[in-house]
Amino acid sequence: MAPSPVVRYVALVLGLLITLHYILSFSHEEYGRRTALSNLLPSNPPYKSDAGKYYPGDTKDVSTQTRKANAAFVILARNGDLNGVLESIKQVEDRFNKKFKYPYVFLNEEDFSDDFKKWTSEVTSTPCSYGKIPHDHWYQPDWIDEDKATKSRLDMIEHKVIYGHSVPYRNMCRFNSGFFFRHELLKDYDYYWRVEPNIKLFCDIDYDPFLLMQDQKKVYGFTLSLYEYIETIPTLWDAVKEFMKENPETMPKDNALAFVSDDGGETYNKCHFWSNFEIGDLNFWRGEAYMKFFDFLDKKGGFYYERWGDAPVHSIGAALFAHKDQIHFFEDIGYRHEPFQHCPQGKSHAKGKCWCSASENFDYEWYSCLSRYDKLF
Repeated sequence: MAPSPVVRYVALVLGLLITLHYILSFSHEEYGRRTALSNLLPSNPPYKSDAGKYYPGDTKDVSTQTRKANAAFVILARNGDLNGVLESIKQVEDRFNKKFKYPYVFLNEEDFSDDFKKWTSEVTSTPCSYGKIPHDHWYQPDWIDEDKATKSRLDMIEHKVIYGHSVPYRNMCRFNSGFFFRHELLKDYDYYWRVEPNIKLFCDIDYDPFLLMQDQKKVYGFTLSLYEYIETIPTLWDAVKEFMKENPETMPKDNALAFVSDDGGETYNKCHFWSNFEIGDLNFWRGEAYMKFFDFLDKKGGFYYERWGDAPVHSIGAALFAHKDQIHFFEDIGYRHEPFQHCPQGKSHAKGKCWCSASENFDYEWYSCLSRYDKLF
């Protein structure tokens, strides 16, 4: 017996709706994200469900891989940091870069010495570039009220706030927050991996994190997350709330606000990604939303009147302006920057031939924020 007209009509309408859904899923990225089947299923953080490794193409033999991202390591250092920088480069080369051969960009507010250039270029076979930071990108701006800034520093010294006395530290935080990605030597790159002196990398990295970022459209990658000293940023969140109120259009609905705020943005829970390790998309920082955000914060003067760090500024920027699934936890990269370390667990520890003790892992210590990242998914 032939279907009734009502059944045929319903089937036609359903067919049209399904067709329209698929067209919109492929043609409108935001619609595809919000209606994906994965949103209807019980979810876990991506790093717990993925294989944990990323291999471009169909092969896991890294010796045959030729595709590369447009990326570089970025090292902010002074000439006096040479020994610590050499230690870090050696770690990066032995664990990863001997296979993948990405270049290094070194930045300094002063000219690099010949010795610095000689020794750093000798421990890698990849190109090294050495740049001087423009004066206005590093030093305290003339419009800062120095009496007010001095009073703040003295107060922080009295209260024993870490780096509370230091103007150079504040210069560094402001530079990393809003200027490093504008440097002439980085302008043609799309991705960066931030490396600091005296780090340790515990595991072999047999895939390309840059290509993971590129191919999966990630914008920010981290290994450690923790709470900020609130004494260094007493009015930062007031400024953030003011910006959010004035610029709601800059924030996607599926952002990671819940990582940095437990009450929808009313207060800051102090969580941040520890920015001495970052693998990121330079064009995200160069984008209209983050640039507008940084300029807004910079005008408040909090880098000098308080001691706003690049870690909370970057973390809040990533949490507000990226989709939450664009922030990636590199759980398989074993990393230490004193006094904290991330050591991969389980199969990732074995795959990476890691030499850290799996029991010495900061991930779920009381001062870690990783559980808040997990709860985003």
